Amino acid sequence: MSQDDKPISYFDNRLQKEAVKLLPGQYYATSNDKALVTILGSCVAACVYDEEMKIGGMNHFMLPDIHLTSESEHCLATKYGVHAMDTLIQKLVSKGARQSKLVAKAFGGGKVLPGFVQQDIGRINAEFVIEYLNNANIPLINSDLMSTYARKIYFFPHEGKVYMKRIRDFTNATLYERESTHRVLLAQQAKEGVTSFAEHIHAYKSSRS
Repeated sequence: MSQDDKPISYFDNRLQKEAVKLLPGQYYATSNDKALVTILGSCVAACVYDEEMKIGGMNHFMLPDIHLTSESEHCLATKYGVHAMDTLIQKLVSKGARQSKLVAKAFGGGKVLPGFVQQDIGRINAEFVIEYLNNANIPLINSDLMSTYARKIYFFPHEGKVYMKRIRDFTNATLYERESTHRVLLAQQAKEGVTSFAEHIHAYKSSRS
């Protein structure tokens, strides 16, 4: 991930705290007292942290919107989620978190975008993150997944706390465009065999330039 692809850092006047805003395909890990913020539609975010070491991070991802009609296509799609989770966990460990002490909270996977009549990608994203955490022996201690609303998430890694706002009147055109564009891009990149954050974020930015 290049410097330009990093999440946006800013000072949140309401929280009176340094904050970091994550977009689809991004992640952030920190040992500092910051707020990690994102808005989720069909995407999911895993908030993973070591409570004693006060190190935590969050990602924001979705699986490619490809037709999961075969085992090989399902494996291809899940590679994106595995990479999103592995990358975040590796970054946390590099900052001093202990993998055996990590716990997680997960959010998102709502059925909020038009065009998912045949395939509920939000549910697929949610089921993936639950399965990944179970396989990685990382306890999922809290979650708010699936349903039919979007969510705004504030994660405070130093405290392990999450504040979540449910957005039932989903009229955010920017979020809709962002997730829709990211979804189409992932499907295209999946066909081309691209699985890394750096590669598909670069492609995402190029598609919008």
